[in-house]
Amino acid sequence: MQTESQTKVKIINADPSAMGLFGLAIVTLVASSQKLGITEGLSYAIPWAIFLGAFAQLFACIQDSKRNNTFGTTAFGAYAFFWFAMGANWMIKMGVFGSTLAEQTDGKQLGFAFAGYLIFTLFMTIGAVEANKVLLIIFILIDFLFLGLTFDAFGVAPHIFHTIAAYAEMAIGIVSLYGTGASVLNAHFGYTFLPIGKPSGIFRPKA
Repeated sequence: MQTESQTKVKIINADPSAMGLFGLAIVTLVASSQKLGITEGLSYAIPWAIFLGAFAQLFACIQDSKRNNTFGTTAFGAYAFFWFAMGANWMIKMGVFGSTLAEQTDGKQLGFAFAGYLIFTLFMTIGAVEANKVLLIIFILIDFLFLGLTFDAFGVAPHIFHTIAAYAEMAIGIVSLYGTGASVLNAHFGYTFLPIGKPSGIFRPKA
């Protein structure tokens, strides 16, 4: 008589947050340097937008999906595709795809996209309240980034809102670098080497 035996295999995936935050950090540092007038042009910003802002966060999105992390999957995926789109928008603006596309751009269309991302980010900020303090700060800064980008694109006090977006984006890069270091070192050492702050416990009990 034959008996069947079953073996359960548990697959453990590493937390991809560090890779996603690193991609966000680098692309926002590069993009904000151009907004602030520290650097000029977008030619060198495009590769970082595509490979770090987009692909690194898309990788984190896919890995978080395997971990059944809806919040991480949605956040990294949404911002990954944002940077894919921005890279393409910049190339259109620079005439990479021909003069016809470059001549028919309307900045207000970007305004609607930025407004949509602002609303999305506000929802994600509520979720970040119950993640950790570093992530919450990043999302609040992203709120200010999209607020500035939206009004700038619609031509409402463009100088003021452009400046708000630029400084918010630079701050996102700096805080995201800290978050990257914390994610890697805390997991590597097995204890809180760099504090990230506990969930606020506003919408659900504190852990």
